Amino acid sequence: MIKKTSILLVIVLGVAISAHGAGIDMRAESQEKVVLKLELPKPMFIGTPRNIRSSNLEKVPGKKRGDFYVPEGTELLSLGKPVSASDMEPIIGEVDFVTDGEKSGEDGCYVEFGPGVQYIQLDLEQACTLHAIIIWHYHSQARVYRDVIVQVSDDADFITGVQTVFNNDHDNSAGLGIGRDKEYIETNEGRLIDPRGIKARYMRLYSNGNTSNDVNHYVEVEIYGMKEK
Repeated sequence: MIKKTSILLVIVLGVAISAHGAGIDMRAESQEKVVLKLELPKPMFIGTPRNIRSSNLEKVPGKKRGDFYVPEGTELLSLGKPVSASDMEPIIGEVDFVTDGEKSGEDGCYVEFGPGVQYIQLDLEQACTLHAIIIWHYHSQARVYRDVIVQVSDDADFITGVQTVFNNDHDNSAGLGIGRDKEYIETNEGRLIDPRGIKARYMRLYSNGNTSNDVNHYVEVEIYGMKEK
């Protein structure tokens, strides 16, 4: 008869191996957690948005986002880091607006790319353990961006080692697989994604137009985590 302690040991080892294979830092799970302090831009609209059509829309919370906890020592990694894009000649703005620290929804603070599936790519310049990702596409009016997909890798060409940390493409219209996340309405809070301590150097963020028009926008992307020692 197999002892219960042996079964428990096998389960624990299995969880540890699975986490290691997924690139998750188990040490981060045991570290003391603190509230992630974010500087949010001012709201650009007030009230409940209307006339937004989506078959995959999350329920509007109607209240501010609650506190998000990260391991102590987590820092902003993305500020000023290099940005490239599938469209290197934006319609409006510059690609480096994405990591310049300016999160206002006003004109002159966002970059606009052409229609269809487009992506931006951030280079953290070294492998890092990631604990939070916040995306501001455009928040001067309520709208939903389609096929929002966030992937990370240590391969700049995203051929190998690609891992998806967010995907709300419910019908695979972007061609990167069907996602289980919900579409959401843009606000000044941005969309906070939990990468669960995954390790990576590069990040790609996709979108495919929005409910107001066919083009793609980014105001800012913030990545929080820890640099590898």
